[in-house]
This record gives sequence, structure tokens and C-alpha cells, in this order.
Amino acid sequence: MENRNLLTAGLAILVGGALLISGIAPFDRLTWVMEVAPAVIALVLLAATRKTYPLTTLLYILIAVHALVLIAGGTWSYARVPLGFWLQDLLGTARNPYDKIGHLLQGFVPALVAREILLRGTYVRGRRMCAFLCICIAMAISASYELIEWGAALWLGQGADEFLGTQGDPWDTQSDMLMALIGSSAAMLLLAGWHDRQLAKSPAA
Repeated sequence: MENRNLLTAGLAILVGGALLISGIAPFDRLTWVMEVAPAVIALVLLAATRKTYPLTTLLYILIAVHALVLIAGGTWSYARVPLGFWLQDLLGTARNPYDKIGHLLQGFVPALVAREILLRGTYVRGRRMCAFLCICIAMAISASYELIEWGAALWLGQGADEFLGTQGDPWDTQSDMLMALIGSSAAMLLLAGWHDRQLAKSPAA
């Protein structure tokens, strides 16, 4: 239990520190605010529920990784993240693909969050039905985010280009949701067993 507390504290310090550093001189201040907002909301919720509804260690780690991806996207804007340029050269893609990493995790992590809530609350019976519902929830979150991006585009006009990160791709919305589908499906296929073992050892199990 002590090791778990140290780990979660370390993750909180890591993400909080990255957030503070990223806010010093981001590429675009408004884009930074919009991109890191989900990470800030997650930090507040996790801090508020750490005693009443502690999550599995696996989930805390994945949420921290997702938050760091969001923070990097807010710092440079998704089209300019250095890791994305390295991947672009490696894969030979026409655009910086860092945005797709974010949307892959947008499916991967929320699907496991949904799985933890559904299984701990015994809201659903059967692992296959649980996996199906988790993927559906992740896709609903992905679609909702695309609607938020659409709203930002209408509100900000050309000023929303950095937030949208489309890089001129007319099919960006569809490919974003495809990445979320791949991420959520991969989470169910690859981590369900590990997640089950963590749930069995969870202090709230």
C-alpha cells in the first residue's frame, strides 16, 4: 500500500510539474488552455476521489501517460510536437502524426476507466458485454470531443487551426475516431486480464 501511495504521488508530481513547465511559454496560449483542460480536470477529480474511490495502479499510470500526451500537445500544438516530426520521418507520413497518438489514447484510456467503473459497480454481467460497452463509451467520448472541436472551429474560425490539428486533412475527424476505436479495442484485448488481477488486489475491491 505504501509503494502504491508513493507511485501515485510521484505520478501526480510528474504530471503537475509538466503542466506548470508547459504553461511558461506555450506555442499558443489559448490552444494550450484548451488542450490541457482535460488533464487538469482529471487531476482535480483524481485528487478528490483518491480516498473514496481509489483506482487501480494500472489505471493511474495510464491516465498519467495520457495527461502527458495532452500536455505536450498543448505546449507545442499537435502539429508541431517534436516526437511527431521524428515519427513522420520514421514512417514517411505526409503529416505530423502526433495527433493520432492522442486520439489512440483517447480510446485506450477511457475504455479502461469505463471498465473499472462498470466492473466495480457490477453494472454489467459478462466480460464480452463489458468490453462492448467500454468500446461504445470510448467512442461516445471521441465523438463528443470531435463536436467540441467543431464548436471551437465555429467560434474561433481560422484561430482554431492549432487546436484542431487537422494539417489540411479533410478526413481528420473520421481518422481521429478510427484511432479511438483501435485504441479502445486494443485496451480490451491486451489489458483485460491484467486489469482483472489489479481489480482483485484493489483496496476498494
